[in-house]
Amino acid sequence: MTEPAPAPTSQLAALGPFCTFETHPENSELTPPWRALSELAEEGSALRERVAAVRASLAANYGRPPEAVEQRVAASVAHLGLMARVISPALGLATLHGLPSRPLTLGDLRWRSSLSGAFPLSLPREAVAPAGAESVQHGYDPGSAPRPVDALAEDLLTGPVHDLVAAFAPFSLSRHILWGNVASAVNGAATGITAATPSLAHPAHAAALTFLQHPRLRNTHTLNPHNARFTRRSCCLIYRATPGGRGALCGDCVLSRGRGDGGQVGGGRSGRGRGGR
Repeated sequence: MTEPAPAPTSQLAALGPFCTFETHPENSELTPPWRALSELAEEGSALRERVAAVRASLAANYGRPPEAVEQRVAASVAHLGLMARVISPALGLATLHGLPSRPLTLGDLRWRSSLSGAFPLSLPREAVAPAGAESVQHGYDPGSAPRPVDALAEDLLTGPVHDLVAAFAPFSLSRHILWGNVASAVNGAATGITAATPSLAHPAHAAALTFLQHPRLRNTHTLNPHNARFTRRSCCLIYRATPGGRGALCGDCVLSRGRGDGGQVGGGRSGRGRGGR
């Protein structure tokens, strides 16, 4: 067995914790406590346990018993956190022009369950080996040339992301909310990268725009033509976790139009902040 190792691209660390990841040899055995992310999309208890843990955490924030928080609210928050963790490294790689050399599947991704922000994530080393001089420095064969961002968006949104969206169907969440969570995670990744490294704002938002223009995300959001402000066309429901269901809204929430800015949190980074569980 081989333990995952830090990703060789040191620049990823500068983009924030949601963009960082570790690497493992392709097809290597799983070493506990690492688990395959695909278990969340399979029949079994892993996803129910994840949702239950998020539910308990949300309830504890307000001194409430877990059953006081709707299960579908916890499921949406859990889904948003997973989307943020899966999408952010891809946006980070796209921003640094180091795209994976092949499509990634849920079976490729490994994780260690945690509720504290960005849980540990590991990607196959051969698929994300850095190109050019840095790959020589780290002893990697660059292999095939990096693929374009639109191909990355297609692979991710019709592969791992689609599988995780489908897995949450039993929790009575509409696809409108689930795909809105995906769009929010994309925008949150670009916002987080820009905040961490302002010089990369243009490539980060260009990569995010490519994702947001994909057919699966095209109708999930609006972009203000004057300031490019992102607003999703759905709500992740986290505000309903509070007593009375009057909690703060995320900065990109469609409901913020009715409340004004005073009740917002997160500046549009809901998947990387309160939702990043």
